[in-house]
Amino acid sequence: MMEPPVDSGLSIIIVTYNSATVLPGLLDSLPAGLQGVKKFQTIVVDNDSRDSSVDIALAHPTRPTVIRMGRNAGYAAAINAAAATVNPSADLMILNPDVRLFPGAASLLLDRLTDSSVGVAVPRIFEEDGRVSWSIRREPSVVAAWAEAVLGGTLAARVGAGEMVCDPAVYAREGLIDWATGAILAVSGRVRATVGDWDESFFLYMEEVDYMRRVRECGFSVVYVPDAQAMHIGGEYRENPRLWALSTANRIRYHRRHHGPISTAALRLSIILGAGMRALRGPPSHRAAVRAALRPWKLPAEFQPRNTARPASLAPR
Repeated sequence: MMEPPVDSGLSIIIVTYNSATVLPGLLDSLPAGLQGVKKFQTIVVDNDSRDSSVDIALAHPTRPTVIRMGRNAGYAAAINAAAATVNPSADLMILNPDVRLFPGAASLLLDRLTDSSVGVAVPRIFEEDGRVSWSIRREPSVVAAWAEAVLGGTLAARVGAGEMVCDPAVYAREGLIDWATGAILAVSGRVRATVGDWDESFFLYMEEVDYMRRVRECGFSVVYVPDAQAMHIGGEYRENPRLWALSTANRIRYHRRHHGPISTAALRLSIILGAGMRALRGPPSHRAAVRAALRPWKLPAEFQPRNTARPASLAPR
């Protein structure tokens, strides 16, 4: 069933943290990316950057509203802070600062949100070199984790056993998916009212997996829209052992939330063995993953959960 577009328009949320080198490119891409969208506002939420991210946002011709968090509060907390300032029925477009929208991308995503069954819409994402990014994922599982541990993430994806989807046919057509990387996604206003806030206890990584799982559990779908397109620069996660450790710890926390202790132990073992085999000759990130899997609660204080409350959609009824 199709519904008419809501009058509250689109709220664009951009979360920054020392993003001065990439933020101008995103803001420059907004006019073309928002072609066909009549009513919108742009909000830059800054997680206490030490560079000129805030100054760049304030001086840019797109004139975004700037919210200063005053601390590095994490990705989910920044999204929630911005969402709390806009009309509760407004659709959201959540963007990493290293995204570049292609012309008309926002309008195409919003068109899918007019379907009352659709909660989240995601675009086709390209790498800087023009290749299609493997941004679509399957729901995390022990089977996928072991496949990636034994085969490696790329080979496991190619044989269809891993979490990452790399089938070109999937990226060529519109369809329902489990989840996609959170660099760019559009969220309908009706879903916001039903699902509630993003879970701030994840700080960074896995918060989009958690949110899109809750979207599906509430009866809405996550839709991949290949005609809507964007570029994502990315890359820091692969090179930063601290971020790799955080991602590993959050994978375990997410799994423990939805599965029992035996299943979680099997997941941890797959990470320890898989990263351990690659740590001997691989980058430091693999050693960081092993340490995080052995002691996921020993992350630096800045990454420790601040909000352990259950999201609204998971609270007892």
